[in-house]
Amino acid sequence: MAIRVVRLGSERTPDEGLRMGTVRRPPRGVPKAEFASQNWYDIWYPNLAPSAETMQLGQAVETDAQWNTFAKRYRSEMKEPDAARTLELLAKLSHGANFSMGCYCQNEARCHRSLLRALLVENGAAVIE
Repeated sequence: MAIRVVRLGSERTPDEGLRMGTVRRPPRGVPKAEFASQNWYDIWYPNLAPSAETMQLGQAVETDAQWNTFAKRYRSEMKEPDAARTLELLAKLSHGANFSMGCYCQNEARCHRSLLRALLVENGAAVIE
C-alpha cells in the first residue's frame, strides 16, 4: 500500500487507486463528468495546492533562487493546521490503501508535487518513487 505522486492526465497504473487532484483549478475545457475517465482525477482536493499567489510565483520560476522562494512559501502554507492535519492523515492512510495525487506540470522537479512528495515522506508516508 502506498501513495503515488503523478502527473494528472497521465495513464493510470493498475493498482493506483483513487486519484486526487491537488491543483488550484480544474482542467480547462474538460466537462466535470469526464475528469476521471480522462485520467485527470477522481476527486479535486485543492487544499494541498499552493495558494493563488504562491501558484503565480511558481509559474514564473526561472532561477533556482525563485524556486527556493516558491518552495519556502509552499512549505509554509503546508504548515497551516488544516494542511498539516491532511498530510498527517494521508501519511497514515498510505500504509493501508493505494491512492495517488498530483498536478498538471510536466516537470515534477519544478512543480509543487515534488515538494508534496517530500512533505508526505517527512510525515512517514509510504510513497512509491
